Amino acid sequence: MNIGWIIVSSVGLSLGVGLSTIMTLPLAVAFFVTLLAVAVLVWRLRTRTSYNQLLRGVALLLIMMSIGMARVDYAASQFGQSPLSTLVGTDVSVEGIVVREPEQRSRTMHLYVEINETLVLVTTDRYTSVHYGDIVTIDGTLSLPKAFTTDFGRTFDYLGYLKAKGVEYTVSFATVDVVGSAAPSQFMASLFTLKHEFIQRLEAVIAEPYAALANGLLLGMKEGLGESLERDFQKAGLTHIVVLSGYNVMLIVSFVTFLLAFVLPPRVRLVVGLVAIVSFALTVGLSATVVRASIMAALFLIAQTLGRSYDVLRALLIAGMVMVLINPYLLIYDVGFQLSFMATLGLILALPYFKAPGQPETIGLSIKGYFVSTIATQIAVLPLLMYHIGEVSIVSVLVNVLVLPMVPVAMFVSFIATLATFVFSPLAILVGATAQLTLGYIILVATVFANLPFATISLPSFSPFLVLVGYAVLGLLYYRLIHPPIVQPLRGWTIIEEK
Repeated sequence: MNIGWIIVSSVGLSLGVGLSTIMTLPLAVAFFVTLLAVAVLVWRLRTRTSYNQLLRGVALLLIMMSIGMARVDYAASQFGQSPLSTLVGTDVSVEGIVVREPEQRSRTMHLYVEINETLVLVTTDRYTSVHYGDIVTIDGTLSLPKAFTTDFGRTFDYLGYLKAKGVEYTVSFATVDVVGSAAPSQFMASLFTLKHEFIQRLEAVIAEPYAALANGLLLGMKEGLGESLERDFQKAGLTHIVVLSGYNVMLIVSFVTFLLAFVLPPRVRLVVGLVAIVSFALTVGLSATVVRASIMAALFLIAQTLGRSYDVLRALLIAGMVMVLINPYLLIYDVGFQLSFMATLGLILALPYFKAPGQPETIGLSIKGYFVSTIATQIAVLPLLMYHIGEVSIVSVLVNVLVLPMVPVAMFVSFIATLATFVFSPLAILVGATAQLTLGYIILVATVFANLPFATISLPSFSPFLVLVGYAVLGLLYYRLIHPPIVQPLRGWTIIEEK
């Protein structure tokens, strides 16, 4: 499909989903918008004006808007139908099954428990021994998620955030007991078992806090960093490297495809590569960033195998539309989805204007490449960071230039050190010591720059309308960059015939 139609489709879908999420529009509005699109198409066929292409674009925009509205309406109908709704605000003693991998935080453990076909977020003691597939009894107070105010004065819509995760109710400070086990998926159970084995072997050859950082780089597990180090990474603008950003995922996918190229023919390599991408995404958790990067990586493998050209912008928009259609609440309530999408978009749009003529549109492993990518992504996510977080890192560009070249090295050495534990322990210890040097460098840079008095600036809260204004200004500046004004040097001059 032409990139123009994909852009129109993605804008229309976003408008429909966004408006319906914020304003709770009834399904009748989607039906009316569909009729309006049909009217535009009929008018186009009957008049056959010179604006045919424009009318087709308007009709497509309206159709995608109606699809977005209908999708949100259907998603909303799935909430509020649970038999647990009558128990909100009361102490309950219920039984359910843990359907997602438990998330261990600094002080608590988060369990996603399915009770009567309803997903409930249960918060319990950090050291509770619970695993995926365990049948548990829960004693606590059933509640609806409520918004709260962050340290920077932002109101966090916790209800919407959990709705994007499929969670309808919460039970905080619950007493949890395991009474049995019945994993919903043996495949997922096997992946999590392999993941835990990998973590244990990694921690056996890499000491803390370096092991925690390695787990963050390879598996997106930032919880083990601790509050102090996690805060330093945030102030230094490095949080993205320990939550499995698209950069990390693409490094892993590139490494896997590189290895497969030596042993498998293209068609088989495609199947194995796709299975590897899906398995990895399921293992580390289906966060918006991981899903977006995985879809784009899968599209790259397919295009490469079929001998087709790979358009990164087209892949990004398709990935975004697929994700929003699957889960429409991502668009408004998932900050990770917003930041990941805009960072990638900024990088894609800025890259052609920083490369030399005749150079391929890729960012090489160079200081200039890391500087360009950091500047582009920081500009693209700036309005969102100012609105959602309220704190902007001043040192992030310099820190990323210093750290990003070391990230693939640290990931590779940490991975090899862990694999070596299966073969020869002394070698694993030696490689693990090397991994600690690379990981220690990243931690050192983060802590030094985070503790500078001017590392960050805090901003007062403001209306989300200003976020749209900010992106409108950025869009205008980008338009002026690719369409510079035509200079007319003779304007105002009078031409007199020479005699």
